[in-house]
Amino acid sequence: MVVIDACGVGALPDADEYGDAGTDTLGHLATAAGGLQLPALQGLGLGCITAIDGVPAAASPVLHGRLAAIGPGKDSTAGHWGLMGVASPARPVTYPDGVPPDVLELVRTAARRQVICNRAYNGIDAIQDFGAEHLRTGALILYTSQDSVLQLAAHERIVGEAELYGICERVRSALPAEHAVGRIIARPFTGEVGQFERTAGRRDLATAPPTTSYLDELHGEGIPVHTVGKVGELFAGRGIDVQHGGSDNETALRTTGQLIDRLSSGLVFTNLVETDQVYGHRHDVKGFSGALTVIDEHVGRWLTKLRPGDMLILTADHGCDVTALHTDHTREYVPLLATFEGHGSRRVDGSLADVGASVLRWLSGRDSDVLPGVPFVEG
Repeated sequence: MVVIDACGVGALPDADEYGDAGTDTLGHLATAAGGLQLPALQGLGLGCITAIDGVPAAASPVLHGRLAAIGPGKDSTAGHWGLMGVASPARPVTYPDGVPPDVLELVRTAARRQVICNRAYNGIDAIQDFGAEHLRTGALILYTSQDSVLQLAAHERIVGEAELYGICERVRSALPAEHAVGRIIARPFTGEVGQFERTAGRRDLATAPPTTSYLDELHGEGIPVHTVGKVGELFAGRGIDVQHGGSDNETALRTTGQLIDRLSSGLVFTNLVETDQVYGHRHDVKGFSGALTVIDEHVGRWLTKLRPGDMLILTADHGCDVTALHTDHTREYVPLLATFEGHGSRRVDGSLADVGASVLRWLSGRDSDVLPGVPFVEG
């Protein structure tokens, strides 16, 4: 099960409430790029879900469709939780104008350092614009967005990775319920003034899911659950046996392929982050489309490795429209492509939770008594 981060396929009905009316990440990206060339995804039926320049409808698609969110929010936490049958009880707190003074004081106290920036910012721009001051003063760079996140950046020479993780853990523990953002994100960087670069040491400290998830149900059945990339952190490790690194697509793609080769059973739940983190938020059309081309090549190889009884699911968690007036995530439907014995070339439009419901039925032969979602596989 692979989440290609931020690859939405059209605005949800309530997108205007998030400032995202009319968004369509893959559709608008394809138009801006002069068409996408994705033969593996095209063959699976990506062009059957929605109109995408360069990706025509397949004659014999696999099971395909589009999925709607099951709760509020438009970030990775909301999307990944939704895929596993978990919805936030309310729209999570956000700080599009920076955190208020009382929260800022909590951060300073927990960090035992001063804080600079404290406004909504693109992460790359934040370290470039405030990195020199950080080096001079030792103050942490705090930035926010329209999503439920609070990000803390520090140069490895000033604050080592382990110290930055400890700071983020203390901030996570210090925030009261009314300010409990979905994720505190540690953002270590390196380099010199004018040439700062984020490292692969990102760490997401998410709030634990408020209810059980399909990962918990799988875990309870003794079915091995492996995550690749930030997935394990988004679920605070709950219901997961092994967390594999994957802070960049190259690592995550390679690890996923190795797990397909090596594992005889269980779930591999992968996030491919760069379409969001590196290209989507920067409205980098060339980079975004190039990343999809590489992913498509890996998907083509994975398809040749599938054995009888295997199922490959490709989906997303939200959008990040490169033509939007802002650079944050966008509230969109996400695509569903699922290949397995008996897929029937059907179109199935449903909710994110249908994925978790289908995974549980496929791997355990049973359905959940408490979680939402309608399986798209036969019982």
